[in-house]
Order: sequence, then structure tokens, then C-alpha cells
Amino acid sequence: MKMKPLGNSELISSTMGLGLMGMSHVYGQADDAESIKTIHRAMELGVTMLDTADVYGNGHNEELLGKAIKGKRDSVLVATKFGFGPNFQGITGHPDYVRSSVEASLVRLGIETIDLYYQHRVDPSVPIEETVGAMAELIKEGKVRQLGLSEASADEIRRAHTVHPIAALQTEYSLWSRDIEEEILPALRELNITHVAYSPLSRGFLSGSIRRFEDFAEDDMRQYMPRFKGENFNKNIELVDKITELAEKKNVSASQMALAWVMANGALPIPGTRHISHLEENIAALDIMLTPDELKEIEAASPSNEVSGTRY
Repeated sequence: MKMKPLGNSELISSTMGLGLMGMSHVYGQADDAESIKTIHRAMELGVTMLDTADVYGNGHNEELLGKAIKGKRDSVLVATKFGFGPNFQGITGHPDYVRSSVEASLVRLGIETIDLYYQHRVDPSVPIEETVGAMAELIKEGKVRQLGLSEASADEIRRAHTVHPIAALQTEYSLWSRDIEEEILPALRELNITHVAYSPLSRGFLSGSIRRFEDFAEDDMRQYMPRFKGENFNKNIELVDKITELAEKKNVSASQMALAWVMANGALPIPGTRHISHLEENIAALDIMLTPDELKEIEAASPSNEVSGTRY
């Protein structure tokens, strides 16, 4: 496993992480025992970045991770987030909420210090300087090691960085979600902030394994997302097929091709899966090298402006 520093911090992460959100029922029912086996297999393969949030399963996801890393704490980086209310309702960035959130997360995780603590979404009603200032106090107290932001604007990133160095910014980033390339990625390069990419497979769509809308479970949130509905679904399947065709020419899977593209663009992807077989397939993407011509070919086959439907 190749490693990379997170921003200018002392934290060193695997170049691919594991997103845990799907282990708490957002994509249909999950099995805790299977999820923990998948986390353990990821660790065996050298994955150190394990990404969760207090809102995933309304606490369940952090508790699950806590069980998985018990007795193995020193071999992983625990990244979690605060800011959303239960069931993703409301956003809060008040300093007192920061403190109550971290205390609750530490209990659920069963650890003394969170390696990377993200503000999940910026609260427009609270200056980001106040929120990050409260987060920085947690570092002084030993509750947090480094700070991160999620889905922040270039201006918000710069303002936050003046209060305390930001180690990582998390955004959705994939072949189909590239709106950050114009302003946000240049800001990250300027400030030496690591870009962590969630949903690098566009919630599984780019894997090529999703073929019918009817296959989603009743409690799978993807059935409510525009890209997975109606005519959008059919048009997007056509784009996936083009990516799959290119992947087959290189003797890799569509998932591996899409992940290799994300990494070639400088991001640290955190694809989520509950299954060991999918995890191992994803990890194998680390060995794929794409030439400049191949990158252009991939982007031409599935340009982001041809994707049907918005992210949410």
C-alpha cells in the first residue's frame, strides 16, 4: 500500500481509504458482522483511512467502527464528521455544538482521540472562523489530531485555513462530478490540502453493476436521487457502458478504471463497500497506471456535462 501525508500534517494515510456510510443502511439493509469483516480485510490490505460520521445511521456507523478497531486502534486513521442533525436534517456549526458532537463521537468510537475531524457541511449562519476556532480547541485538548472540511467553497477553505491549518477537504468527485475543478482544486493545491474524494464511483453507478432501477431495495436512498430515476437512469447507463468498454480494452473493471482516473487527478478516494470482493477489486485499482491519452479517452467517453440528473 502506498502512503501519503494529509496536507502539511503529521498524519500519513493510505492512498485509498474506505468509506463506511453504506454499512449503516443508506443503501439497503447491512449486516454488521459482514461489515466488520470487510473493515478488517481492508486493514489487512494496508488501508488506514477509515471514514465515518456521526449522522451515518444516527450513531450506528461510529459504534460499528469502534467495534471493528477495538484492539487495533494504532493501525488506522479514524476520520469522522459533525454538523448534520439526525437523519441529515439541519446543519449546525455553533462552537458549543462542536464540543458536544466530538464528546459523543469519542464515546461511540471508544477512542480517546479522533485523527481527522471534519465539519460535514458549512453552516451558513455561523462564520466558519468561529466553527474552526472551536475545532482547533479540540486539538489543544487532545481530542482531535487534525481538522478537515467537507463540501466547502474555495473562499471558506481559505478563511478556515487562516484560523487553523486544514489537512483535508472532502468532496464528491468522480468522472460524473467534476464541478470542483475550476476553483476548489486550485485552492487545495495552493494551500497543500489533501483532497479526499467520496462517491468516486458515483454511488456505485460507475461500477457497471447497477443495471435496473427495480433492483434497489425499498430503503436504498439512491432510488430518490435524480441520476437514478426515469429517463436519467437509461441515459446514464449508456455512459457507463462506454466506460466499461474502455475498461475491458485495458483488462480492468469499470470500477477500477473510474478509481484510477480519480487518483490520477490527485485525489485520495474513499469508495464505500460492505463486501470483501468489492473491496479487493477497488484496492487493485492502485496498480493501474493511466497514460495521458487514456485519461483523455476516458473523459471523452463520459464527459460530466452529459450526465443526466443532478447529484441530489
